[in-house]
Amino acid sequence: METSQKLAGKVALITGGNSGIGLATAQRFVAEGAFVFITGRRQAELDAAVQTLGAQAFAI
Repeated sequence: METSQKLAGKVALITGGNSGIGLATAQRFVAEGAFVFITGRRQAELDAAVQTLGAQAFAI
């Protein structure tokens, strides 16, 4: 998938970003260049999501 980096330098907060639609949204935002902060109820899943998303993602 080719990305435009139209979110480069932007910051996003995604609730429920550790799974499902929230995780898919976070993946797309990171692919478009955004820094992403995700929240979720299960710490283990949050940690796994951050590992999947890479250096531009943070769990809060």
